[in-house]
Amino acid sequence: MTRIFLSSPDVGDAERDAILEAFDSGWIAPVGPDLDAFETAIGSMTRRHAVALSSGTAALHLALLAVDVQPGDDVFVSTFTFAASANAVAYCGANPVFVDSDLRSWNMKPALLTEALADAARANRLPKAVLVVDLYGQCADYDPIADVCREYGVALVEDAAEALGATYRERPAGSLGDIAVLSFNGNKIMTTSGGGVLLADDPTTADRARYLATQARRPAVHYEHTEIGFNYRMSNLLAALGRAQLERLPGMIARRLEINARYRTGLSDSPLTFMPVPDWSRWNGWLTCVVFDDPDVRDRVMHALDAVDIESRPLWKPLHLQPAFTDATAHVDGTSEALFRHGLCLPSGSVLTDDEVDRVIRTAAGAI
Repeated sequence: MTRIFLSSPDVGDAERDAILEAFDSGWIAPVGPDLDAFETAIGSMTRRHAVALSSGTAALHLALLAVDVQPGDDVFVSTFTFAASANAVAYCGANPVFVDSDLRSWNMKPALLTEALADAARANRLPKAVLVVDLYGQCADYDPIADVCREYGVALVEDAAEALGATYRERPAGSLGDIAVLSFNGNKIMTTSGGGVLLADDPTTADRARYLATQARRPAVHYEHTEIGFNYRMSNLLAALGRAQLERLPGMIARRLEINARYRTGLSDSPLTFMPVPDWSRWNGWLTCVVFDDPDVRDRVMHALDAVDIESRPLWKPLHLQPAFTDATAHVDGTSEALFRHGLCLPSGSVLTDDEVDRVIRTAAGAI
C-alpha cells in the first residue's frame, strides 16, 4: 500500500515543462527572466516588492537585518511554530523572546503581546522587532498587533511562510507587517523545491536585500565587497518551477480546503476539534489540524496511522520548550503547551485522492 505523506509537493507536466524551458534557455545561474518574472508575480499578488531567495529562513534573516536587528537586541517571536523563526533571530546575534498563542487562531495572542511590550517598556528594554508567524495557513489578528507595535515604535515582521494565499480582513498574507516573508519549501502550499521570498513596501529595502543576498558585491568589474553579504538568491530554474506552481495555486488551495471539509464530515462524531478559523480569516487549508480531548487518544491515533504507513505529526512543540532555547525569556499562559500535547496534523496535500483521505479517516476513527 502506498505511503500517505503529510504534505507532498503537487507537481506535474506544467512544472516539468517550465523547468526544461528555463534549462534550454541557458539561464541556469541565480539570475534570469524566470527569476524576474516570479518576483513580479509574487509582488503583484502580495502588493509589495519581492526578492526571491534560497529559503524562507534566508528571507527571515534578511528581513530582521532590514529592520536593524543588532547583536544583543530582543525580538519577540511566536512560540508556537517551527524553529526557523527563532533561528533567524539568533543569526543576527539577537535574543528571541517568546509569546504564546491565542485560542481563536493559534497565532500570537495580541493581549499577551501587549502585556509583554508594556513590561519591556517599564524595564527600558523594548524589543527591536516583533516576529509574528501566520500558523498552519492562516494569518494572525494583525490589527491589534500592528496597533501595539506602532504604539511602542517596534517593527513588525510577518512570517507568512505557511500562509500564501490566505487573507486577513481581505488583505493578503505577506502584506500585513512592516516587512514579510514567504516560504516555498517542499511541504508548503506551493513549492520551488526550496526557496522563499522577502516582501517589502519600499523598493530601496528590496534592493538592499537583493544586494546582501548576492554576497554584497559592489558594481565593479572586479569583485569588490565593502561589507559582509550572503549567498541567498533563488536560482532561475527554481523560479521557473515557482511560476508554474503559482498559476496552479488557486486549484491547490481549493483541493486542500476540500480535504479539510472531508475530514470534518468523516470525523464529526469523534472526540476532537478542528483548528478554529475566525471570521476575519480566510485560510489556505495548508494543514488540517485537530485537537483531541484526551492526549492519550491523540497518541493512539498517531501510532495507528503510522502502523498502516500514514504520516501524521503532533502540532508544533513550543519554542520555549525546545532545548536550544532553554535560556530564552517567554511570556506564556499554557495555550501552546496544551495544543502541543493534544494536537495532531493530518495528511493534507493537494495530491491526495478522496480514497486516501477516507483511508486516513477510517484508521483514525478506528483508533479512537
